[in-house]
Amino acid sequence: MKKSLIVLVSLLSAAAVANPAPVSDISRSRGAVSTAAAGSIEQRLEALERVVEARANAQLRMQQQLEQLLDEVSELRGQTELHSHQLEEIVQRQRDIYQEIERRMAAGPAPVATQVQTSIEPATTPFSTDVSENDAYDRAVQMVLRDRRYDAAIAEFERFLQQYPNSVYAANANYWLGELVLRDNELSKAKTYFQRVVQNFADSSKVPDALFKLGQIAERENNVNAAKGFYRQVVQQHPNAPAVRLAQGRLDSLN
Repeated sequence: MKKSLIVLVSLLSAAAVANPAPVSDISRSRGAVSTAAAGSIEQRLEALERVVEARANAQLRMQQQLEQLLDEVSELRGQTELHSHQLEEIVQRQRDIYQEIERRMAAGPAPVATQVQTSIEPATTPFSTDVSENDAYDRAVQMVLRDRRYDAAIAEFERFLQQYPNSVYAANANYWLGELVLRDNELSKAKTYFQRVVQNFADSSKVPDALFKLGQIAERENNVNAAKGFYRQVVQQHPNAPAVRLAQGRLDSLN
């Protein structure tokens, strides 16, 4: 009996030694779980940060694109207003070009100095029988229409008027000078040239155009009453002139 008790105690001791309580294993398991959980949170935070950063960058790009589009729209609006303002002047210049073409076609080949002026000359587009006079005037016109050397053209037209003050092209030359200096916003000079056309060349086809230009200058000077007066002269005194449509349009706008 005593021997059996000893054997039983020995077996229990051996079992205790062989299978101790797994305290350290439990601690290690808990630590591993905590580490894994912490790693998962950090990964999620990093992923969230990447998403937020990507969205912020996308919003920044969209904002930049929007600002660029707004700038482009503003620029286009300004260009449209400028083009609208210049449209009347473009129409006027086109008419001037056509009149010059008509004059040259009517003139035909340049006449020799001894040749008399023929009866085919239209009253509205006179031309000279003086070859030098024709060449001097054409040279000034080409500086405007072909070469676009506007400053040089001003000097050329002024020289032409000094050499040929009584030329059949004198009204046109003064009108061209008015156009050229008006292009540089020299309103006082432009007014002088256009007034010369009206006062000194009453029979010229350039008179209604010069009156219209004087109306435009008066508008720029904020003299609405004077502008209306010039436009009315175009409409009432030159009812068949091409400038009537433009003058009537300005009158309608100012009334």
